[in-house]
Amino acid sequence: MSLLRRRQRVTVPPPAPAPVRPPTERPAQLLRRLEFGVVRRLDGVLFGDYRGLFYGPSLDLAEVREYQPGDEVRRIDWNVTARSGRLHVRQYREERELTAWLVIDTSASMDFGTRRVLKRDLAKEFAGLAALVIARHGDKVGAITFGPRAGFTPPRGGRAQALAVLNLLSRETPGGPENHRATDLAEALTAVERTLRRRSLVFVVSDFLEEASRGPGSWTTAMGRLAQRHDVVAVRVSDPAERVLPDVGGLRLRDPETGGELWLDTSDPGVRAAHARLVEERDRALRRALTSVQVDLLDLGTERDPVGPLLRFTAARRGRRT
Repeated sequence: MSLLRRRQRVTVPPPAPAPVRPPTERPAQLLRRLEFGVVRRLDGVLFGDYRGLFYGPSLDLAEVREYQPGDEVRRIDWNVTARSGRLHVRQYREERELTAWLVIDTSASMDFGTRRVLKRDLAKEFAGLAALVIARHGDKVGAITFGPRAGFTPPRGGRAQALAVLNLLSRETPGGPENHRATDLAEALTAVERTLRRRSLVFVVSDFLEEASRGPGSWTTAMGRLAQRHDVVAVRVSDPAERVLPDVGGLRLRDPETGGELWLDTSDPGVRAAHARLVEERDRALRRALTSVQVDLLDLGTERDPVGPLLRFTAARRGRRT
């Protein structure tokens, strides 16, 4: 829900004005800022082994052979081992070229932010950063947007492709009354699954708010099917005002997905406590759902740039895979 106006407690809530949207960088400006101000901070930390951190072994099975000292235990084929009585391992055909996809939520709930940037702009920053990292290694990246309108950029390589991804996101208009439509993540993931023909690295960038209200069961199955074939990372973008309800008296709140409005007295401790419980349960439900389908979660907040969370996420993944 978007915060429209802060008021003292009143009996009848006054009409709320439309939110003021902060200025947004043009795609070329954002790309230059990421190149010179962000990407360099990741040099030597992420670039050297990003493929091994994000991209698992190929699913193209080449052969099954007998176990040799030094083979990874996780590649043992227990079915063949049981039939033959000798240890056998799966040998995979490694794919030389990585293809990555950015699946990005552009629904109305993303057009909200009370700190450094809007959630929509944070998603752009991450998309531009990921595209630059991938292009820097000669790999390909494509983008798919879901929301009131779907957008698509086929996978290509090079810096120009990173700019194309940002241009696609910049063409998506902010949500308004004409775009009141609940996000359907399950539908989007199913469409992505049908589109991707080869094993890929997939970043699903969303605030997951509408899906949390419906329950993770609405999209868990679709996410699980996608994760069976591809290496999927969920990237959640959020704003501090969505996590902690401020004590500012009466507030008029509007759901940007449906247009529904609600008046809350935030000075009531019971209201703030109920909101905190709701946020905690929503967070637990999301994490349980992603864990059940073996998808990692990268959390990004509008109060900071994405470098710190990305480095911590990378270190955690490196530790597990080591």
